Amino acid sequence: ACFQWESRLCCRARFCGTSAERLASVIEDPDCDALIIGAGFSGLYLLHRLREAGFDARLVDSALEPGGIWYWNRYPGARVDSHVPLYELSLPELWRDWTWSERFPGWRELRSYFHHVCDTLALWPHMAMGTKVTNATWDEAGRMWHVRTDGGKTVTTRYLLPCLGFAAKPYLPEIEGIDDFAGPWHHTALWPQEGISMADRRVAIIGTGASGVQVAQEAAREASHLTLLQRTPILALPMRQQTLTTAQQDAEKAHYPDTFALRRQTSGGFDAASRQESTLAVDETERLRTYEMQWQAGGLRFWFANFSDLLQDEQANRLAYDFWRDKVRARISPALHETLAPTEPPHPFGTKRPSLEQTYYEIFAQDNVDLVDLKRAPILRIVPEGIQTAEGVIECDLIVFATGFDAGRGGLMQIEIVGRDDMKLAERWRDGVSAYLGYAVNGFPNMAYLYGPLSPSGFGNGPTLAEIQGDWVRDLLVAMRREGFTRFEAEAGAEREWTENVAAAGAMTLFPQARSWYMGDNIPGKPRQLINYPSVVGFASISDAVAADGYRGFTLG
Repeated sequence: ACFQWESRLCCRARFCGTSAERLASVIEDPDCDALIIGAGFSGLYLLHRLREAGFDARLVDSALEPGGIWYWNRYPGARVDSHVPLYELSLPELWRDWTWSERFPGWRELRSYFHHVCDTLALWPHMAMGTKVTNATWDEAGRMWHVRTDGGKTVTTRYLLPCLGFAAKPYLPEIEGIDDFAGPWHHTALWPQEGISMADRRVAIIGTGASGVQVAQEAAREASHLTLLQRTPILALPMRQQTLTTAQQDAEKAHYPDTFALRRQTSGGFDAASRQESTLAVDETERLRTYEMQWQAGGLRFWFANFSDLLQDEQANRLAYDFWRDKVRARISPALHETLAPTEPPHPFGTKRPSLEQTYYEIFAQDNVDLVDLKRAPILRIVPEGIQTAEGVIECDLIVFATGFDAGRGGLMQIEIVGRDDMKLAERWRDGVSAYLGYAVNGFPNMAYLYGPLSPSGFGNGPTLAEIQGDWVRDLLVAMRREGFTRFEAEAGAEREWTENVAAAGAMTLFPQARSWYMGDNIPGKPRQLINYPSVVGFASISDAVAADGYRGFTLG
């Protein structure tokens, strides 16, 4: 076995000792079939499926507890934007005896769920938490990956399977003077695990994406003063949060298998597809009826269950935007109309992932809340007492950076991954991400990543993709074992074709018209390209066809 890990080291208690001591105490034989990096949905599901198939699979994660992004995302108000039961794994043994307290669970409940997954599937003995991978180098002669940890230990594995997620590397903008600030400052994805109170503080939030909206709603209730610094207005949708009862969920569980099956048949991995009709093919009455129905349903339905041409046709998109704009304007003062819900759309609706809100638009009527338009008053620097903009100093004693991630590539590039012929993945992707099926990269044999660039990761529901991709990778390794293969590598031509196909699919949509993390625009110097394939069902169909054709596009040896 690769790791002789004692269950006590993977229990729910926090670890003690250094990473080197932890790893040394659990590793006896450093060889294993597969090493998974990351304990989110993808990593845990893949670990279960591979061990179920008889592989000696092990998992490491730098976090102290499982959960992936839900270990790091513990800022005030952090919660999912996919309602349950969509945001959970479909294995009956996991949902049969599990219930949620809310339609959109928060980070605490999600952490409990991940413990439930590890308990139920008996994954703890095969996991080493608190262990960060710093380097992975391919050994062509030995057909092995040599993986090094922050504790200086090296283990070898036949297959390297990073499951880092598309939002694994937070982005912190370079602002002069940050070290001069007299108070604390935190990125939402690096929030102190012990928590930090916003009560009676003067809080400044830079960024109004999903995390910015969620923090703002909490800060507005308890901070003495809140200032939001907005570059582009967020086109947020109503969450429609609900308290859930055990009896209600038990009654609905009879339909869970159908719900989970439907996730795989939709563009976004949700429980409903878009309407087949064009927006322009129905009359105004029917169009407004559909808009209102999706709006009242809440969540992301106005985005993923709208008319078929919402993200393809500018006129259709503008009609949806106008509906959204008028709904929001009814909740804010006329003085804020052009700042929060402008007459002309800042970008096509839905080409930036919509955030869900509960009281976001109402907070701007409070005396303790201010909104700063960074296009009018850009940030110049941080000073000890706050944030210096072109219009003056915003005094504050806590700065929250809700500035997003280096999406898609970031997590993979922050590990030094060295493939065949000493090629580093970060250098390979310097001028743009390329990969075959959003799984594998030419020059990096026996490595398959999940929930990363050129897959549908940013467009799809996380647990849905974890299962689609996890099953596909398991089937690949099972087929290789059956045929006596020990090495796979994406072919250069297949990788180039898939990368071009993702770009072509994006060009058929309105996504390139927006400056968004979908296109890599939020990271200075990042090559501009659509980093995700825009259809879960399409991706699954193509991947299945590749497998049925003997895994065409891969060289198997």
